[in-house]
Amino acid sequence: MVDNPLTKNIDMSRPPLEVAAYESNDGYQSLHKIAGGLSPEDVLQIVKDSGLKGRGGAGFPTGLKWSFVPQGPDSEQQKYLVVNADEMEPGTFKDRLLMEGDPHLLLEGMIIASYTIAANKAYIFLRGEYTKSVETLSKAISEAYDKGYLGKNILNTGYDLDIILHTSAGRYICGEETALLNALEGKRANPRAKPPFPQVSGLWGKPTIVNNVETICNLPGILTYGVDWYHGLTKGKDHGTKLFGVSGKVKNPGCWEMPLGLPIRELLEDKAGGMQDGLGLRGFLPGGGSTDFMLPEHLDLALDYDEIAKVGSRLATGTMIILDDKTCPVGMIGNLMTFFSHESCGFCTPCRDGLPWVDAIFKEFEAGKGTEKDLEILREHVDYMGPGRTFCALAPGATAPLGSGLKYFEEDFKEHIKQKRCPYKH
Repeated sequence: MVDNPLTKNIDMSRPPLEVAAYESNDGYQSLHKIAGGLSPEDVLQIVKDSGLKGRGGAGFPTGLKWSFVPQGPDSEQQKYLVVNADEMEPGTFKDRLLMEGDPHLLLEGMIIASYTIAANKAYIFLRGEYTKSVETLSKAISEAYDKGYLGKNILNTGYDLDIILHTSAGRYICGEETALLNALEGKRANPRAKPPFPQVSGLWGKPTIVNNVETICNLPGILTYGVDWYHGLTKGKDHGTKLFGVSGKVKNPGCWEMPLGLPIRELLEDKAGGMQDGLGLRGFLPGGGSTDFMLPEHLDLALDYDEIAKVGSRLATGTMIILDDKTCPVGMIGNLMTFFSHESCGFCTPCRDGLPWVDAIFKEFEAGKGTEKDLEILREHVDYMGPGRTFCALAPGATAPLGSGLKYFEEDFKEHIKQKRCPYKH
């Protein structure tokens, strides 16, 4: 694998890179290429050719998404870029590492994206609890203005851009891009009906692109070193690198930038050090709390979007949550259901009423009062709240660990019923 010079120095034991250190590591070189004559159309084609997919969960091709923004003299002239930094997915902490370790990487990527879609105003929608990210980004934005990378006539190109840092109240529903836009406008964070899609009518009714932090952070490397270099970073058919995290009872939990297509086993055993002594692997959620369980038999699969989808799960954020053989899967799933129930915006009936019902049933199981009828009701809810049944993807995401948990760990549910208690608690 070829090293990525722009990200290889992210080390949380050192202070975040200031602008001079970032520049010495090839930072902001892509802007000089733009100043040298790269048009927005040129940049869009480069991003398309790179094969960059969204790193926030959906894995949608980034260049294709940008191409939906209307351009030309007859289009709406005011356009916006919004970076989703409201990192609320359970088990996910990759964007925080980028913002706190290398904030100028995000800013450079935002300038590239904004230039490409002809946006002169960009927002970072940041989770309010990320107070250190607020500090590092605020300082970096000020440095970028001082260096002429932001503001009026950037590098004498005639292009103007302002970046605004917005700290949110922090709700999981803001991971849905239209709910995020409502919150940014000062409204209740409910999802919007689509169409129209944000690329046509987004923030304040203007064309808007919403991208995840990690997605945007891929752009400086692509423009600075080229498409072939970016393709050379991967081990699979999906291009580039990915931040992969592992949390749970492993010897070395953490987050690593690795090539897409890396075998799951290599991430878990070589990077995370394998399971802690005396514990075995029971299963794992491959991309945060809203993904389907996978099993030890899946460890030799590649960490890319299509391979994980083939076994019924999603790569999503790429941050793995480990279930060991001494932890109750019913309790783990129930904990997630409590979270998702709390975070529902209450806009549509299946999510508003279904998730609290599911949460209440899991509490009955924990209290030793679960029944076979409860299992039937849980299975029904997997269908009632599944894809296409709700206004947005929050409830379908919640049914991912629920449905796969009922499939793979049914005997654990039945032991709760039989023993009238959690069998993992003595």
